[in-house]
Amino acid sequence: MSFLRRRAATPTGPDFDVLAMDPGDWPGDLGAGLLPGPDGSCQGVYLRYDLFGGRGPAMLIGNLPEGSPARELADGEVPFEVAQLLVALGNDEPAVVTQVEGTPVMLNDGPLIVRRIKISESRLSCAQFDRSDGVQVTIATWDRPITDDLYQLLKPLPAAMFQAG
Repeated sequence: MSFLRRRAATPTGPDFDVLAMDPGDWPGDLGAGLLPGPDGSCQGVYLRYDLFGGRGPAMLIGNLPEGSPARELADGEVPFEVAQLLVALGNDEPAVVTQVEGTPVMLNDGPLIVRRIKISESRLSCAQFDRSDGVQVTIATWDRPITDDLYQLLKPLPAAMFQAG
């Protein structure tokens, strides 16, 4: 896929499953980014879903494994995915985390504890959860609430999507 062309010092792909919405289920454009570690390993993957018609980014889903520097946040600092969404929107107003609340959500046959992260920029919604393999999934949306049915749409994407070639 053209948006995943490999460049020098960019990892070839994650060694973990990437949980996201299937690009075929989204009516707009999809972009993806890999976070390279200093050793060329993949320290995370994020997918940016833009609205159909070029109206701008609507949602960003990130997958960050244990040890990823993007998971290390100062007190009140917004998650990496929120910061990336703000950059994509051209919004340079400072945003901070104002509250974090844990909520159980049913996913398949079991409960999932979702952290709903409130941001000072009220048009942003953010939710985060940890998978059993240690990967942290963060969903950030602009001007749209994150509803419980969104979690049912998340599934592992084929690893081939993130390989050079």
